[in-house]
Amino acid sequence: MKIRRLVTPVSTLSMAIATAVAPVAQAADWYEALSKTTASAEFNLRYEAVEQDNALKDADALTLRSRITLATGELSGFSATVEMEDSRIVLGQGDYSVPPAGYKPGEYSVIADPETTELNQGFVQYKNSALTVKAGRQIIALDGHRFVGHVGWRQDWQTFDALSVKYQPNENVDVFYGYLNQRNRIFAEAADIDSKDHLFNASYKSAIGKFTAYAYLLEMDIEAENALDTYGVSYAGSATSGDVKWLYSAEFATQSSESAAADFDASYLMLEGGAVFSGLTAKVTYELLGSDNGEYGFSTPLATLHKFNGWSDQFLSTPAQGLQDIAFTLAGSLAGGKWMAVYHEFDADEASAEIDDLGSELNLQYTTTVAEHVSLGVKYATYSAGDTNVDTDKLWVWLNTKF
Repeated sequence: MKIRRLVTPVSTLSMAIATAVAPVAQAADWYEALSKTTASAEFNLRYEAVEQDNALKDADALTLRSRITLATGELSGFSATVEMEDSRIVLGQGDYSVPPAGYKPGEYSVIADPETTELNQGFVQYKNSALTVKAGRQIIALDGHRFVGHVGWRQDWQTFDALSVKYQPNENVDVFYGYLNQRNRIFAEAADIDSKDHLFNASYKSAIGKFTAYAYLLEMDIEAENALDTYGVSYAGSATSGDVKWLYSAEFATQSSESAAADFDASYLMLEGGAVFSGLTAKVTYELLGSDNGEYGFSTPLATLHKFNGWSDQFLSTPAQGLQDIAFTLAGSLAGGKWMAVYHEFDADEASAEIDDLGSELNLQYTTTVAEHVSLGVKYATYSAGDTNVDTDKLWVWLNTKF
């Protein structure tokens, strides 16, 4: 015997109502997500001056970076972000060179802030309690920016066209993977690079500190053979003894560079120790970007390079002889702001008859808040040349606001 399901007028009416209401409910969800869209803005006005002991004219630049960001609310874990960025010369103060962007090359010293208007970020995101997935143009910053960063010091930030996945099952474990198919560099669109990069990073926070392992497999999407593979581990921890907080960290990485012309191998080592006491922070850092027989230096092309090896940017590309950097840092508070002083001593890893001493540098900085959402900063770098480069002085004064 077949049992038939009886369709009553009431059930028919219920299905009709559900069918009619579903699109309305979905529209309401979309409306709610869009209604939660937030907007933010950031403006960075900066003066930069550069003097070098060479044939180039002294450079000075007054530039304004404007950034506007829109981020939607979430719908079933999905959201979207759009961020536009513009950098302009102000009051005609543009006597500087940006060779990769074709701006006055070879005339003035370099200040890497070209005029540009571009999409800084534009991505769709899915997020739940443990997983975050982003697809599109985005900021990626890993390892304190030593290997992958946004170069946020420059007016035009570095971003990546990428698919990224972050998995954080609990507060102690963090796993990241990113595939990059374009590196949007700091020189406007003229110097962007198509790529086939894979970024792997996993960290674990324990009772004695944070352990990290990573693999960064970089390849430019060009016909010529090229590959830059870096594998590394790091550890950072701290301990308190009385009124003193002790800081310590270590990192080691190996790198292979393969091209049609030659293959090279080099290593990286960082050791750091410091203490926080009486409102002061004191650190000593040893960093080695190794060399392969004086022909190749360890490379970090996706890093926020300005953050490392001196603010005068003498070593944005590691010398073929490699680089040893011993840095002494002292920082504290003054008059409601923060100050920092850093001294660097540079030497070659594998010295040659001509190149051994790579010079020294002193960095000074003071930042403070002058009003709600408004900060002021002053920074100075003076580099004394060794067997390479030239004496260089750089000064920055900036005003920043966010709302």
